Amino acid sequence: MAFGTQALQRLPLYLRVLRELAREGRAYASGAALAGALGIEPVVVRKDLARTGVRGTPRVGFPIAELIAELERLTGADREVMAVLAGVGRLGSALLGYPGFRRQGLRIVAAFDAAPERCNLVLAGTPVFPVATLVETVLRLGAPLGILTVPAERAQRVAEQMVAGGVRAIWNFTPARLDVPDEVLVQREDLAVSLAVLLHRIQERNA
Repeated sequence: MAFGTQALQRLPLYLRVLRELAREGRAYASGAALAGALGIEPVVVRKDLARTGVRGTPRVGFPIAELIAELERLTGADREVMAVLAGVGRLGSALLGYPGFRRQGLRIVAAFDAAPERCNLVLAGTPVFPVATLVETVLRLGAPLGILTVPAERAQRVAEQMVAGGVRAIWNFTPARLDVPDEVLVQREDLAVSLAVLLHRIQERNA
């Protein structure tokens, strides 16, 4: 059964809670417990879990191990995806050091930067190369995902280099709108937009 965008965004949240429950030795979890842990309406959780195909038992709940396995399959956490990152500034460095990516099945195998002082370093276990070597390095590594954290004015050029290296999807953390071939997926994360929404909600609550 297909998942909508919002439902897909909730799957990693369920997975995180279920893994915590598994570490506590729990074998079953109810939809109501997941809803309470995440602050989500129980009816939404029930619909999401029904789409996984994992069957729950009344007054017992869903088998945690089976649900974790299915959610890992749906989110891609059951297989490793290699990625490269361009732009080792503050945001790029923070993403390199984020341990949650490995739990989600993402491994950043190389990073690139235009600043000579940042090249030939190893940050959080990831080697940093000159951006001029991006195409040949990505071709050699075969990484299908590119993470873009360069300044906005450089984003299009670096995205083109990623595509030339064989990247099939780009996670874009810059405000630039990329012009790439139709077959290349682009997921844009605009932090300014997210902040604006949050500040607006704060103002509404204080009004």
